[in-house]
Amino acid sequence: MALLHRATISPTKLELLTDWVPTQPWGEPGLELVGAYRFDDPDGEVGIETHLVATAGGRTLQVPLTYRGAPLAGADEQLICTMEHSVLGRRWIYDATGDPVYAQVLASVLLAGAGQAEELVEGADAPREPSVRVTGSGTASGDVPPVGDVRTSSDTSSTVLEIGDLRIVVRRRLDEPAPADVESRLTGTWSGVDAPVLLAYVD
Repeated sequence: MALLHRATISPTKLELLTDWVPTQPWGEPGLELVGAYRFDDPDGEVGIETHLVATAGGRTLQVPLTYRGAPLAGADEQLICTMEHSVLGRRWIYDATGDPVYAQVLASVLLAGAGQAEELVEGADAPREPSVRVTGSGTASGDVPPVGDVRTSSDTSSTVLEIGDLRIVVRRRLDEPAPADVESRLTGTWSGVDAPVLLAYVD
């Protein structure tokens, strides 16, 4: 379960996305937040949140982030910025596709049936409804390889994570045509989108 603090953050998530996303090969300017979904880090140390944003040009982009309480060694290229959080202090914000914790959790969702995190706002009696609802195709009997080094590459439509022999595609531009014949996949729906959209898959 993701515990969401009633906190002040600087920069805001929209501000950091507005600065960083247009610099990426799949990015565009003029962002508005559409929704987000979260996964749980089994160790409870790393925040894992994926944002969907709309661009001024009419695209819908997917941007996974990880939130850490200390720098991730060897991941300077994936560091987006640092954030000041009024409850948790300084946070290091990473492009999640290069973070081994995100890679391990995403592989578990795709292959072994791990689910979306519930979102509990601090002081609330029950979890809130997420703005993006996602479903993975994995089953509890699925085999998930341990994640060590993660190699990534991006083009104008997606980011590929290579984890040993496992190759995971995270779709960035969700309005573009998606492959239809993938078995291990993550799909999602959100406000105004009732038909499941392919978010990530094993290639």
